[in-house]
Amino acid sequence: MKRITRLKVLVVEDSKVALKAISGFIEDMGVHPLLAENGRDAIELYTRERPDIILLDIILPDTDGYEVAKEIRRLQGKDEWTAIIFLSVMSKDEDLARGIEVGGDDYIMKPVGSVVVQAKVRAMYRLVKMQRALVKLAGQLNDANLELQRLSMTDGLTGIANRRMFDISLAREWRRCLRLKKPMSVVMLDVDNFKKYNDRYGHQDGDDCLRAVAQEVLRSAPRAGDLVARYGGEEFVMILGETDEDGAQWVAERIRQHVAGLSLPHKDSSYGHVTVSCGVSSVLPGQDLSVEMLVKSADNALYLSKNQGRNTVTYLNYGQI
Repeated sequence: MKRITRLKVLVVEDSKVALKAISGFIEDMGVHPLLAENGRDAIELYTRERPDIILLDIILPDTDGYEVAKEIRRLQGKDEWTAIIFLSVMSKDEDLARGIEVGGDDYIMKPVGSVVVQAKVRAMYRLVKMQRALVKLAGQLNDANLELQRLSMTDGLTGIANRRMFDISLAREWRRCLRLKKPMSVVMLDVDNFKKYNDRYGHQDGDDCLRAVAQEVLRSAPRAGDLVARYGGEEFVMILGETDEDGAQWVAERIRQHVAGLSLPHKDSSYGHVTVSCGVSSVLPGQDLSVEMLVKSADNALYLSKNQGRNTVTYLNYGQI
């Protein structure tokens, strides 16, 4: 007979004679069973040991097996499953139906014999292993899906959020600030003279420059919940929830200073190093307003910063051209 040494079996039986006989059948399979003579001990053993299979007598001195099964099912996690086999002298259809309703998986009619007990335990053990393999596979698939979702929301070059993530987060933040009656702001920024940087230093250095700028923009975000995204090309954007005009301009100036502080050489810039221009706009969201106009206002402000000599911050009111 093949021995199943890794199997955990809990036997719940108030008759010492039956308990000894059933535990002997289990031991013959190479398994040292856990033993309980009442419902309280059975639940305590289940909680501590988390057995694979439970052989559960229906008639117990302190409760009945149905109540024990219900409590065990209540204690189980959503990805947990322990097979419950009822032991009973009752053979009415109503008794069988009740056992299934409370979480039972099978029945063995008393008196029990070794062949039936061992066959049932082996069959249930196969089901337990299959269920756990499915739970593991489902977890792996879920992890893979989460990773795919993360990648679909991440800019491949800089590692920060991409345009798609920005669009989703912007709409969500607008709704949140509308509900809370709080202002929100958008900061748009652009690496100054980036085409000239690429032409002089090459695309590899250009990519390194964008990565460095992205990290400085991230470092400038005042809160973990403030989204920083690559908007496109050398343009970046930040969403600042519950932030007014003064707060947003302070953040934009911080970004500008942090990027300048990198001191990345840029011979085609009038400043001699890599700089960014920033455009800022803020609004108190309302039903008659649109988040698209907020972004447009920040973009217009960025355009003005570029026209005013770059390496500066410009603020425009919502809807201002």
